[in-house]
Amino acid sequence: MAVDPVTLEVLRNRFDSIAAEIQATMLHSSYSVILKEGEDCSAALFNTRGEIIAQSVALPQHMAAFIPAVARLLRAFPPGEMAEGDVYTMNDPHDGGTHLPDLIIAVPAIAGGAVVGLSVCLAHQEDFGGKVPGSMPTDSTEIFQEGLIVPPLRLYDRGRPNDTLLAIIRRNVRIPHVVMGDLGAQVAAATVGRNRLLEVVESYGRDVVLAYMDHLLDYAEDLTRRRIAEIPDGTYRFTDYMDNDGIDLDARVPITATVTVAGSDVVVDFTGTGPQVKGPINAPWSGGAGSAYFAIRCVTDPGLPNNHGCYRPVKVVIPKGCLLNPHPPAPVAIRAHTLKRAADVVLGALAKAVPERVTGAPSGSISCVSFGGVDPATGERFGLTDIVAGGGGGRPAKDGIEAVDSDVSNCMNIPTEAVEMGYPLRVLWYRLRPDGGGAGRWRGGTGVERALQATRGEIVCSYRSERHLVSPWGFRGGLAGTRWRTEIVRATGAREAVRSKRGFTLAAGDALHVFTGGGGGYGDALERDPARVLGDVLDGKVSAAAAAEVYGVVIDRAARRVDIGATDRRRRRLGAARGPVRWLFDRGGTRETAEGEAVD
Repeated sequence: MAVDPVTLEVLRNRFDSIAAEIQATMLHSSYSVILKEGEDCSAALFNTRGEIIAQSVALPQHMAAFIPAVARLLRAFPPGEMAEGDVYTMNDPHDGGTHLPDLIIAVPAIAGGAVVGLSVCLAHQEDFGGKVPGSMPTDSTEIFQEGLIVPPLRLYDRGRPNDTLLAIIRRNVRIPHVVMGDLGAQVAAATVGRNRLLEVVESYGRDVVLAYMDHLLDYAEDLTRRRIAEIPDGTYRFTDYMDNDGIDLDARVPITATVTVAGSDVVVDFTGTGPQVKGPINAPWSGGAGSAYFAIRCVTDPGLPNNHGCYRPVKVVIPKGCLLNPHPPAPVAIRAHTLKRAADVVLGALAKAVPERVTGAPSGSISCVSFGGVDPATGERFGLTDIVAGGGGGRPAKDGIEAVDSDVSNCMNIPTEAVEMGYPLRVLWYRLRPDGGGAGRWRGGTGVERALQATRGEIVCSYRSERHLVSPWGFRGGLAGTRWRTEIVRATGAREAVRSKRGFTLAAGDALHVFTGGGGGYGDALERDPARVLGDVLDGKVSAAAAAEVYGVVIDRAARRVDIGATDRRRRRLGAARGPVRWLFDRGGTRETAEGEAVD
């Protein structure tokens, strides 16, 4: 079929809008805070070969997870056996899923007696069983401790609900009314996507729609290859580290990526990554692949069609038995932080090839805290996941963004009101963290300080974050972002440090204090516009001491202006003492050239 460019663009936008509507339907009809506020969900349309036709602007790590999950569903339920009213589900990370709270729903769109596509959505359930509220233990050693495992099954069979499966889910979760509400939101959202896809088929005809689905995939592949071909051929390698695995708190876990560019093809090879670990930071194969796909998208073109064609030029190699491809029954509950580091590593490798397309490292984590218990005021069991981000990395011509989840997880910060309205918690403060962003010509975005206090009863908590011990790297002369810090402040005044991951209990009056990290800086801090430094000081993002000692900017606080002469003199002294910028990466203690050589 000949390609009409107008029809191609119209259908591209129709498919994108359907994926966006699936996403919006989930958010507007869900029950839990993690969905309706944190937006921890994603949506996509697939063809019957298991290729993404369009995806929502949501979580990149979910997009790659969709691919093996849908492939697994298609093996269990071939399109020729699908029927009107069918709804399929699964969550098994070792059989195509991502981690157990991420339940996947797929609904076939059937026209003329044949399946034309699948409407698919994934949502993080607030609780899905397991040893702790929120199903995200920091000390699990096998997946069976993390929750209910659902193999590929029919949730609805020709419109009839699978009451057995629904009863099993209800009985195995702590807050069944919330989980069943969110599950209903997923089914409704995927059904909306199916209906919208059938409307497109009715308007254009089945053959035209199927042909243009293929054209869009080819179009995205062609555009992606053109951008990849602009990257210098070569092999680029980078390594970064996880703080620990949640069990051995002193063991750094390496993640290594070797990126080989040859013409319009890219191979991302994670050989050299550490072996799978005892704790729950292992990640299924799809997670590492998603981190690689995300990084390649970052250095190609944001205007490309968001479909499977973008992935065709990218080959991902992940050895079996490593952190990013573990043998079952390895625990994987908190793999999101691992995938953020995997994305950092691939971008670190690409930074050596196309430094003008890469930023300083983002903060590299999100603060995820699952709170659960029985509220003594109501006698009802509750569950809440609080999500707070750090800062984005400094960019080639802009500062990093403050308090933003900027890579593969891409969740939203949970508002104070959502916490205090329905849960026995109080947000004592929620503010930007001074001097949190890495210094640079373009400053890294700063993180936040957030304190949550238990107001009544006893609350079981599962806290997860990263980069407490390994800094977000600064780039092209920029300095590393500030590391994360977390502590428990008991009602007695006693303080307990939390090293990245820990389960604990809060009593009334106890508080959790979280200091999220900042993004790495981009470029030499001594070249930053003094007026920008002044603005940062007046905004409370940079202290006057850091302005003078790091940026070399002398500020007359009384007059609220820069002392230009004193600034010039100070910058000359600081530059002479430091010497020329010879490093590409600043890791917050060590500096490296593009070749990996250490710089004093």
